Amino acid sequence: MDIGLSLRLRYFIAFNKSLEMLIKALYWAEILSYIASCMKVVLFAGGFGTRISEESHLKPKPMIEIGGKPILWHIMKSYAQYGYKEFIICCGYKGWMIKEYFSNYFKRHADITVDLSNNNVDVHQTGEEDFKITMVDTGLHTMTAGRLKQVLKYTDDKPFMLTYGDGVCDINVADLVKFHDSHGKICTMTAIQPSSRFGVIRMDDGGVVETFEEKPADSGTWINGGFFVINPEIKKYLHSGANDVMWERQPLHDLAKDGQLVGHRYGGFWKCMDTLRDKNDLEQMWSEGAPWKKW
Repeated sequence: MDIGLSLRLRYFIAFNKSLEMLIKALYWAEILSYIASCMKVVLFAGGFGTRISEESHLKPKPMIEIGGKPILWHIMKSYAQYGYKEFIICCGYKGWMIKEYFSNYFKRHADITVDLSNNNVDVHQTGEEDFKITMVDTGLHTMTAGRLKQVLKYTDDKPFMLTYGDGVCDINVADLVKFHDSHGKICTMTAIQPSSRFGVIRMDDGGVVETFEEKPADSGTWINGGFFVINPEIKKYLHSGANDVMWERQPLHDLAKDGQLVGHRYGGFWKCMDTLRDKNDLEQMWSEGAPWKKW
């Protein structure tokens, strides 16, 4: 075989391999896009937020702002960047504020002209999100399992995602869904290792300090970080008395007992806004380039 023919053959084989890889990538992108269009995201947003009462006495905790937008919006943007744009919000305490915010979101973020003589409104430029949001009043004192049970009818009996309305994360949601699909269990929970609020010292038997670590990650403890992916079979774990039950208690315990709960270990950024100090930390991060902002 002459050299020219050999080179052309090699180029042809390499081109075909590249074309095959491109077709596969496009195929999986299409599949993931279809999954995203079908899978809804449930957000817990009904609690009293008593540990951040400096602000929650005025508004629901998920409506407390980071960088001028509710933390709930930040969480929704994190899902939307992967194509998950249909949300179900479990409202409770001051839920009307969540409904009003999103009901007026279009006008709130648009340039408009109002003609008061005929009450006509012209919209010139908008910064709206292409979200579809179902907001459900799940009760003032309802526990989280009961809130979830009440909104299941809006998930269309399909797999869905669930997280808390007060925690941000830079997790790749598409990878999380793929992980969930790989194991075939009912529920995937994102497991994270929180950083300590205090410095940790390690001493020898005589009390001599060997090392000192300022706010280290807890290398031995994994906790519930939210960002769940859940199959429709979850309904059998939400019993008739679910309104008085925390999601983190009976349902998750029963799932674990039955071998139907899988933890997705995640070592990236995660932070919950539990106190005013946490809120201030998140504000500082936002001003410096928030690690959860990937959009």
